[in-house]
Amino acid sequence: MEINFLQIILLSLYAFIAINDAIHMDFGLNRPLIAGCFAGVVMGNLSFGLTVGATLQLMVLGVSNFGGSSLPDFMSAALIGTALGTISGKGVEFGIGLAVPVGMLLVQLDVFARFANTFFQHRADRYMESGNIKGIERMNVLGIFCWGFSRAIPVFLCLLLGSELVQNFVAYFPDWLGDGLKVAGGLLPVVGIAILLKYLPTKKYTAYLIIGFVLSAYMSIPMLGVALVGAALALLAYRRSGEKELTSVMEGADEDE
Repeated sequence: MEINFLQIILLSLYAFIAINDAIHMDFGLNRPLIAGCFAGVVMGNLSFGLTVGATLQLMVLGVSNFGGSSLPDFMSAALIGTALGTISGKGVEFGIGLAVPVGMLLVQLDVFARFANTFFQHRADRYMESGNIKGIERMNVLGIFCWGFSRAIPVFLCLLLGSELVQNFVAYFPDWLGDGLKVAGGLLPVVGIAILLKYLPTKKYTAYLIIGFVLSAYMSIPMLGVALVGAALALLAYRRSGEKELTSVMEGADEDE
């Protein structure tokens, strides 16, 4: 399969918009799942994009950047992994195996974008001292391009050069390396879930984890069904906690009387 120039432009434009959305509006476009979904639609393989995006989403659940810290750019990685994985025809594991190192490498561009944006920030400070409101507004708008191009340019170059490179690379792709990427791609969801469980109160709710595991592993219930059972159990637990609080309040009122 080949990637055409329109697809490259659409994915690059999405990367430009998504990173600015994460900084300003936060509609969720920067999330790997949404980016993978969009890339899947553009590449004509929605299920592939959802799988790659969902796997990368597991890697960042419960993780956030504070202050000036930078995180791996799994949004751009989802776009590139979905597109190049679709082109290669090597399967989901291949796409995920490509996406993860790309996300790790692109974290350096996040640092570069922050550094480059300080130029406009300092200019805005000087405009503020002189009372130039229009200049401040202009610097704020120009700062958008630092962030947008920090994602759009690498995505554009990877997809523009990657089509032919991936085809040639796959032609000479050793079996041992392909098998290694598939193994790594299969392990990544487990790593993501382990990271998520580390941040959750799993010791307190171990029983619910066991119920979910039994439903999925032994009863072969689809994930939607497991989620609905979990929602029902959460609703019951919430109602019980509310009843306990009401009972304690009533008991306290009786003691006061």
